Amino acid sequence: MTPEADEDVPAGERRHDDRSTGSTARPRLPADYAARRLVLLAWDCVAWAAGLTAGIWLRYEGDVAVIERRGLALLVLIALVAHVLVAVPMHLYRGRHEIGSAEGTVALCTVMGLAGVVAFVAVLLPYEPHVPRSVPAIGTLIAIAVAVGARLAVRLLREYAARPDGEAAQRVIVLGSGAEGQQLVQSMSSDPDSGYLPVALLDDAPAARHRRVCRIPVQGTRHDLAEVATRTGADLLVVADRELSAAAMDQVSRTAAEAGLGIKVLPPLSERLRPLVEHSDLRDLDISDLLGRHPVEIDVAAIAGYLTGRRVLVTGAGGSIGSELCRQIHRFGPAELIMLDRDESGLHATQLSITGSALLDTADTVLADIRDAEVLDALFVERRPEVVFHAAALKHLPMLERFPEEAWRTNVLGTQNVLEAAWRCGATRFVNISTDKAADPVSVLGRSKRLGERLVAEAAAYTEGTYLSVRFGNVLGSRGSVLTTFTEQIAAGGPVTVTHPDVTRFLMTTAEAVQLVVHAAAIGSPGEVLVLDMGEPVRITDLAQNLMRLANRSVEIVYTGLRDGEKLHEELIGSGEVDRRPIHPAVSHIAVPPLPVTWAREQAERVGCGRAMAVLLDLPAPAMAETRSGADGRAAPGARTGSDHLVPLPRRAS
Repeated sequence: MTPEADEDVPAGERRHDDRSTGSTARPRLPADYAARRLVLLAWDCVAWAAGLTAGIWLRYEGDVAVIERRGLALLVLIALVAHVLVAVPMHLYRGRHEIGSAEGTVALCTVMGLAGVVAFVAVLLPYEPHVPRSVPAIGTLIAIAVAVGARLAVRLLREYAARPDGEAAQRVIVLGSGAEGQQLVQSMSSDPDSGYLPVALLDDAPAARHRRVCRIPVQGTRHDLAEVATRTGADLLVVADRELSAAAMDQVSRTAAEAGLGIKVLPPLSERLRPLVEHSDLRDLDISDLLGRHPVEIDVAAIAGYLTGRRVLVTGAGGSIGSELCRQIHRFGPAELIMLDRDESGLHATQLSITGSALLDTADTVLADIRDAEVLDALFVERRPEVVFHAAALKHLPMLERFPEEAWRTNVLGTQNVLEAAWRCGATRFVNISTDKAADPVSVLGRSKRLGERLVAEAAAYTEGTYLSVRFGNVLGSRGSVLTTFTEQIAAGGPVTVTHPDVTRFLMTTAEAVQLVVHAAAIGSPGEVLVLDMGEPVRITDLAQNLMRLANRSVEIVYTGLRDGEKLHEELIGSGEVDRRPIHPAVSHIAVPPLPVTWAREQAERVGCGRAMAVLLDLPAPAMAETRSGADGRAAPGARTGSDHLVPLPRRAS
């Protein structure tokens, strides 16, 4: 049996495989299935008889005496035979279409229209008794109306019977009557077990003012939410409009809370398993929805061009950014994905999220520390990664203020270790994950990450590949982030600790940040720092209050004061840096001065790690250029020369 023939079986009656014998067979159809097909065919026969009879009655203006009964009977017989002959090859009665559906209606009209054409041709033939030529046309239209009307009535009765129980189900207001809102209302209304009963629609579009979906009318805009909730007795608001701004979403959530409504939202398409919307897709409102960030268009072909079929290595793969990088890279089908981290528990969680198992006994997980240059060199020589994402770093600002040597060893020297290992094995692309604290840095964390950007720019000058950095702000939901801290504090009853009433930060979800990182790596030039557009900065006090509202709890906010190295407001682009967006509107391309690692190490030995990070930041690029080459053009003392490094190893054949 072919797959096409299998479509003829009604929904829920598909063929099954006999796995014990290896054969396939059509299942036995239920006893009432043939009866249902005969009922539909019989009704269509009645429709033809009624339609043609009404047509000839109308043609003679109700004068029954002049109607040629034999001619009418012959015409009905011709129409019925033609109908059956056309319906059989079109599988009209094989359960291909849902009764009353648009597709089924089109198919039925096509069959009856063709049968009507045959009937019209028949009356043109010279036979007796004669039937007027207008009768087939009038009769076909009436027959179609009768046949379609019956099917629509059946569908309406079924939909009414399938509506959720008005007493047990939640009464729902749906905000947004576009395609997703319509699919959602249909899903709720057609499933008696959905637990949701739509009672009203809201839409800000003037064109939707008189729209009705499954007999549910649009009763106003989002500004009418409180009034509509009172009038309809609603229990729940469902936001089906993904284009709402942050301010609009915040206003809607506040109004819903004041009206005593629960609130659920539709996740973006990237988080759903299918493009069509169903009520099972709904989830609770979370803080990322209140940020009002919308999906960013990315060039999938460009990403696939440098990831698909390549050997890719990710450092810090057990962390929040690294693990999400691994998940998104895995979707593009790399030849090999190497996940490196010194945190075995983090690697366990990442592997589990990608493969569904976490035995940690396969070559895709590597337990190593980026501070160990020898281990990295051996690993890179053996595995030959072609693309490297460097996400491993120390990131907690107050801790690094206390222990600047650790920031130096991991964020500066660790980055250089990964760079040199990648350079030696001939990696063609290197992406360093940076932070907004590297823009005009005042903290140890910011200085160490800024030096990392400059080390990458230096390496880019000595390689044929694309070595660059990507800079962005705070990531929601990462380990130790403000979101997880506030959530735990609220759950514990408070207080919530905020450094300053007016402090702001750039915030982005992990998935969106990584999506832009992967895309930025496809469009960046060697040595650049690509800065992701983080939108408007968020006031941290507002974030805390929104989290309290979502948790339906009110706790005290305690202001602790800014700590050493903290800014009141962060910047994404530092002073003297030019914001250029030549390719993608959400990605800025920033030029940074390179930094020879030999010079950095000399400064650290001379003045110490903490002081060296500040001194190196203040050293202008022209002065650095002078230290790297003398007036005669030869390499100056302390500059990197060809003898300072191994020659890149030949690339392994793919």
